[in-house]
Amino acid sequence: MADQHIQVPDGAEAPLPSLRWDELPDGPVLVLLDQTRLPAEEAEFVCGDVPALVRAIQTLAVRGAPLLGIAGAYGVALAAVRGEDVEEAAAALEGARPTAVNLGHGVRRAAGAHRDAVGAGAGAREAAAAALAAAEALHREDAEASARMAGHGLALLEELLPAGDHRILTHCNTGRLVSGGQGTAFAVALAAHRAGRLRTLWVDETRPLLQGARLTAYEADAHGVAYRLLTDNAAGSLFAAGQVDAVLIGADRIAADGSVANKVGSYPLAVLAKYHHVPFIVVAPTTTVDLGTPDGASIEVEQRSGQEVSDMYASQVYNPAFDVTPPELVTAVVTEEGVASPVTMARLAELCARSRQVSMS
Repeated sequence: MADQHIQVPDGAEAPLPSLRWDELPDGPVLVLLDQTRLPAEEAEFVCGDVPALVRAIQTLAVRGAPLLGIAGAYGVALAAVRGEDVEEAAAALEGARPTAVNLGHGVRRAAGAHRDAVGAGAGAREAAAAALAAAEALHREDAEASARMAGHGLALLEELLPAGDHRILTHCNTGRLVSGGQGTAFAVALAAHRAGRLRTLWVDETRPLLQGARLTAYEADAHGVAYRLLTDNAAGSLFAAGQVDAVLIGADRIAADGSVANKVGSYPLAVLAKYHHVPFIVVAPTTTVDLGTPDGASIEVEQRSGQEVSDMYASQVYNPAFDVTPPELVTAVVTEEGVASPVTMARLAELCARSRQVSMS
């Protein structure tokens, strides 16, 4: 079995996990909540091998930087448990999407655990178990990081904004659909909601894939968060009317200098926020900080099919999946280890070092 869809019956337990490992009679599988079908229907995409998972990653059935890292780690474990070439599987998974650094991080972590076990004389079953344990540990750590980011982010909002209910603008999707926990930027907004401090969550539609309109609205509904949807090009008038108190976004890669790659449309929001003196806050785990990428110009920006924009009118389409926001436009980067503000190479390196110390303890 390579892959198949399972329609989730009405009345099924909610919320469904974005990703789960399952043991079936014919072998282990990775089960994904297919994000391409949301919110119209909840269907699970069952990946029985690495090629199926690569397709799921490339078609965005599974997406979001932290969750891609978790999926990549489980994909390595899937190959190992099924007796397939782990190094070949790792290479295929890591190359599935180029911009999100977490994917490679998760793949290398599980593949490294498998390699270390083999080097220590473990048999195939024990080495596969080591890869699976690494994936499960990453999954747990991401959930813990999500909760800590929510706490740090809420404290930062309270520090930066005057007393009262916050009006927060967000872009793309950054909730549980991208994470082992409640998410990144959405987790902060959700914490504000639960603290009674969120008046409105402004949700950008987020062209071209409508991940705000489809996914963030879906998650806001599930939590009873008061939100209003707007087209991306309406954000400017919203700022001009004084209706935005802060911008919260996630990230797919943060370069060493603090440049932030996120879903296309993030950079214009940062410019608007700077002009209107509104805090522009990036929320991402330290696994999204890539100290090996020196600056924004060094980030590879994924180009996607023009058919995602138009297959009817335009013969040629410019369709970047992401854009890059320079650090001088970023008020703060919130991680599970604390906040970088101002955003500097030294502060990001300090937070990453702290994260490594915690994971080794």
